[in-house]
Order: sequence, then structure tokens, then C-alpha cells
Amino acid sequence: MITKSLLGVAVATALLTNITQAVELKVSHVRPQGATVDNDIRALADTVAKATNDSVTMRVYPASALGDYTVVQERISVGAVDMAVQPASAAADRRMQLGVLPYLANNYAEAREMFGPNGPVRAAMEDLYAKQDIKVLAAYPVYFGGVALNVDAELPAEITAPKGIKIRVPGIKSFQLLADSLGYIGSPIAFSEAFTAVQTGVVDGVIGSGAEGYYASFRDVTKTYIPYNTHFEVWYLIVNGSTFADLSEADQQAMLQASADWESNRWAAAEADQAANEKRLADNGATILAVSDAQKKALADKIRAEAWPEIISDIGEDYANSVLKGL
Repeated sequence: MITKSLLGVAVATALLTNITQAVELKVSHVRPQGATVDNDIRALADTVAKATNDSVTMRVYPASALGDYTVVQERISVGAVDMAVQPASAAADRRMQLGVLPYLANNYAEAREMFGPNGPVRAAMEDLYAKQDIKVLAAYPVYFGGVALNVDAELPAEITAPKGIKIRVPGIKSFQLLADSLGYIGSPIAFSEAFTAVQTGVVDGVIGSGAEGYYASFRDVTKTYIPYNTHFEVWYLIVNGSTFADLSEADQQAMLQASADWESNRWAAAEADQAANEKRLADNGATILAVSDAQKKALADKIRAEAWPEIISDIGEDYANSVLKGL
């Protein structure tokens, strides 16, 4: 009788332990439900749940439901939000501008060497996140960027000639200088106000995103899209460091492996996905102005010579050069 009672207590304790160890992680991202990243992160959630026997589950919050990505990064840092897949916020640390340095990479092969596993830029970003008690589980390559305009436009013979067109820029020095170097008039406007600013003619277009972002958020005000390859956009799958450390070792390893496979699949799909989104913009009525490889090289040379010194100064010369010398 005593043996049965003790057995019952042991079973009950084991069940209670399993219940208390089960964790649901809130995951934020910036795109609407049904977007590619939304589908991808939900697929990762399924993989993690299966790999951990449901001891770790992920509840996805699309469309910045938990706040703007800059706010979400701050909230992950203090443990108020568990996870996100989103751009790095230079508002938290201006050195994070390094990840969107214009014309840092010229193609997807170079981008993967820089931002993929063991890449020098990736290592630098992981270190900057770690200082905020945030762990990087994976990188999520999105696209090379361009400019979307709500006006009909043509590329001038001198591609960086002044265009007299005002465009919205993110409040980051790298994008402000990039817009100037491309011949546009940059106007810092919050992302939440950007669509209305274009729609009402406050500005004639936007910079800071690529075809995927413009199709998702600006397709109704995009008449012209120019794929300049302005910067390489990488989002990061991040988790609060303390939250991750509290998971069992087996669950940590399961999440790391699932995230690594997830990232590898995304690198394989990203370039084709960019082309598909440019086609979506065209199918929606936008004119796509092709930029030749020679023009892109001229742009890269000009911006590296003119804009990089000031951006690097803003980031911190010693820090930026310590990373860039490894490229």
C-alpha cells in the first residue's frame, strides 16, 4: 500500500515537472500574416515543437503586433518578449548600422560569406546582441534593397545625378547618406508614417527596403521600382539570452539545430524569392528599371568613397575597421 502511494506521488511529481518545464515563447515579426517570413517562422515553430516533444512551443505574432521592431528588440533584451525575427535596431546600439552598410556585399555569394554562419559581420552582430542579453539563433536573408517611387521615372545617363525627388529614409545615418549619394533628397520619416507620406505626396518614394518589403507595404503607391542593390537586408532570429539559458540542454540543442536548418533553407531560397517579389511589383503595375552590373559597380565605388567614411565615423572607426578588415 505504501509502495503504491509512493509510486503515485512519484508519477504525479514527474507529470508536474513536465508541465512546469513546458514553455511557450512569444515570437514577433514585422510582416502581415501569410507573408513568406510568417509562413517560414510558423514552419520553424512546428519543427521545434516536434523536436522537443512540445516542451518548447512558439506563438507567432505577425505585423508588429507586439510593437515596432525597435521596441521589440528592447523588450527582448529585458525579457518582456521572448523571440523575434526582424531587422537589427541601431537605436539600441548605433554600431548595428554595420549590418546595413550600403554596398557591403555585391551578390548573394558574398553576402553569405559575410552574414552566414561564421561570417565576420554575423559574428560582430551576434556579439552586439549578446551585450543586450539577446542570443542569435539564425540569420534570415531577405533581399538586396532598392528605391520605390510613386512617380514615373527613368534612370539618367549619370546614375547618381540629382533627381529632384524627395524620398523617405529611415532615421539612420547610413540610409540618409545613401539617399544623398544616389541623387535623391532624403527625408527622415518613421516607418509607421511612411505610406501616408507617400500617398499624400509629402515624399515621392521610399528607400530602406527591397521588393519584398515594398510589395508587402507600399505596392499601392509604387509606380517605379529601381533595384539598385543598395544594401543587403538580413533579419535575425533572436531570443532573450536568459530565457534560452533556462531551457534544458536537450531543448537548447533542438532549437539550435532547427534554427540552423531553417537558415540554410532560407539562404537557398532568398535570391529566387527576391526575383519573385520584383515580378509581383511588376504584375501590380510598377515599372522595374533595370540597373546594369556596370552601373551597380559605379554606385558601389562612389558610395564607398563618399558615404562610408561618415557612416563608419558614426559607427565608430576602430570598431568598424576591426570588422571590415576581416572581409
